[in-house]
Amino acid sequence: MRRIQINGGTGMIYHLFQLLSDYDIPGQRLMGYLSFRAMLASVTAMLISFFAGRKIIHWLQKKQIGETIRDLGLEGQMQKKGTPTMGGVIILLAIGVSALLFCDLTNIYTQLLILTTFWCGGIGFADDYIKVFKHNKEGMSERGKLILQIVLGFIVALTVCFNNDIVVREKVKVETAENGTTYLPQGSDDLDVDSETIVHKSGWKMENIVKSTKTTLPFIKNHELDYKWFSPFHGKFGWYFKWAVYVLMIVIVITACSNGTNLTDGMDGLAAGTSAIVGTVIGILAWLSGNLINSEYLNIMYIPGTGEVAVFMSVFVGALLGFLWYNSYPAQVFMGDTGSLAIGGIIGVSAILIRKELLLPILCGIFFVESLSVLIQRFYFKYTRKKYGTGQRIFRMAPLHHHYQKIDIPAKIKWPSHPVPEAKIVTRFWLVGLILAVATLALLKIR
Repeated sequence: MRRIQINGGTGMIYHLFQLLSDYDIPGQRLMGYLSFRAMLASVTAMLISFFAGRKIIHWLQKKQIGETIRDLGLEGQMQKKGTPTMGGVIILLAIGVSALLFCDLTNIYTQLLILTTFWCGGIGFADDYIKVFKHNKEGMSERGKLILQIVLGFIVALTVCFNNDIVVREKVKVETAENGTTYLPQGSDDLDVDSETIVHKSGWKMENIVKSTKTTLPFIKNHELDYKWFSPFHGKFGWYFKWAVYVLMIVIVITACSNGTNLTDGMDGLAAGTSAIVGTVIGILAWLSGNLINSEYLNIMYIPGTGEVAVFMSVFVGALLGFLWYNSYPAQVFMGDTGSLAIGGIIGVSAILIRKELLLPILCGIFFVESLSVLIQRFYFKYTRKKYGTGQRIFRMAPLHHHYQKIDIPAKIKWPSHPVPEAKIVTRFWLVGLILAVATLALLKIR
């Protein structure tokens, strides 16, 4: 168990224990341990989501803020009519309160994740508000939501580029000058070092890389990819180009994750349960990346400060599990876009901050396939309609989870031959999510 030192900027609970430090209360030093703080934060978020959720659901029912159901012929679909929506406010409340209590608010990673939570949650809330209170089924325009997501992507990307607290420490090769001094050459393209770093001996040394565009790559020896490899330029122009590529990648990841989660949110408990699995793995990866010993053992990048990402993801998972109590089949409340967009944004940003965004197609395989099924379905339908005059389908219905509920729509994929109950579909998707989570963690040991 690693003890962390926190200087004046942690959550409110920590400050309380600091004020009581003179009284030598048994167990008060536990708040200095990252693991203890993460567990306590997760339980707190779960309890807030559970107890506050009941009151919020009753308030939503009283205000008749229910879901408007479009009849798609799905089994049990119309029974959900009137179920309270906008339940994502439960998740936002649990995350917000727990983060303020237990997360280091001076940590740049915490700040970005809190910003992401309420930025994406705000977009979703505005969308749900228009649908429910303005009686506009379309909600906020797709272009408007996309623009706001892209703006968030640029904010995160530029912070990663210019904030000096976001660094990567890794083993780098050193050189020896004629006078015997061992150093890293300034501006070395080979070593990707932006400032001269003096070391005491030749060979390999763990050293700060002030700004790095490296990320973790699955299935490859040493697990690293540098976005500068995509740059056809060298020198100053190459430096600008590699950061432009990295910024573009960050924007794409954030928008894709946010919308992918939104598409997955179509069955009771599907998005919440799957996201909890993903959040658990990201929390583990964040803790490993922020621990010098573990990162060196696994031969992955050591990223100082990402232990706070682990604490935040503990809050995230706890809030989802508490919400799942009411969202599991048959759901008492739907998260709406308020919750789904926030969840996707948190997953995307946290993966970027720990340099694991290229693992998301595996870890978030459920979200990836759901999004892909929609794109394939739309493209094939438009293609066949233009070519044959009548649109044809690959899946009976998209996103993919609805395909298993319909049997009376002609499609290229004819399996299964009978409708699958919603609860069984969700459970099986959870199991697939668990398999993908284990596979993602196993990739860390591939050399």
